[in-house]
Amino acid sequence: MAHEGVKHDYHLVNPSPWPLFGSVAALVLTMGGVMWMKGLFGFPKHTWWMVALGALMVIITMICWWSDVVKEANEGDHTPVVSIGLRYGMILFIASEVMFFVGWFWIFFEMALFHHVRTASPIDDVRTAWATWPPKGVELVPPFELPLVNTLTLLLSGTTVTWAHHALQVGDRRSAKIGLVLTILLGMLFTSIQAFEYRHILTDHLFYGPDSPNSGLYGSAFFMATGFHGFHVVVGTIFLTVCLGRLIGGGFTPQKHFGFEAAAWYWHFVDVVWLFLFTFLYVTFGAGWH
Repeated sequence: MAHEGVKHDYHLVNPSPWPLFGSVAALVLTMGGVMWMKGLFGFPKHTWWMVALGALMVIITMICWWSDVVKEANEGDHTPVVSIGLRYGMILFIASEVMFFVGWFWIFFEMALFHHVRTASPIDDVRTAWATWPPKGVELVPPFELPLVNTLTLLLSGTTVTWAHHALQVGDRRSAKIGLVLTILLGMLFTSIQAFEYRHILTDHLFYGPDSPNSGLYGSAFFMATGFHGFHVVVGTIFLTVCLGRLIGGGFTPQKHFGFEAAAWYWHFVDVVWLFLFTFLYVTFGAGWH
């Protein structure tokens, strides 16, 4: 059990309500999502209160559970062995996120590389639909305009978060705060630019050509890949904002700052995923490739 002055390398936490509460929260959020999209228990579609309740419960779980982890760290319970376990856990989490994006890349590459196989269909509409990728009649986002600006924005944010991390390692807390603030602002700028880009796509109906039966598949693949990446940018921005609050409050030392390190790892993962998205969805299999 957790106690002051750990006598062994392995720290066992006190009984916690958050695993059970978090499981119930995830169930409520999932059922709320079904209710909102399809209706459930006699409620019509777009009934929002249950999904809002589930989201609130998930947020409460994260705040309370991670606060307990921070308290354990401040009490000295995170021994070198426990710290290694935390690092392995973060590495495995990022690996699972990589595989999550592999699925969206997979469907996009499947359509881009092997769309011609479907032209063997005896149905004329199917052969026409799959003759090219992106689908004929679909107007795309120019890759070297807003997407390029967002690419430069994320690359710059990768340098600022690295600067902040190095500054914290050498005990320069002021520079660490400045680097974190700049990274957070750049993350917010990326999200704003992507929201503007989505508004342009949806307003002008770029991905829905009237003569293209499968244009919806292109739009779905694009929005799932880039949209989930945008969600990860928002999560990473919140992650870094919490780290900034802890840093301002006197948390982290040059020797112990895994919370910040995990946030930096996550942010670099977000950067790398965007580089793949920009290279393949926007450039290689986007505007200039058929």
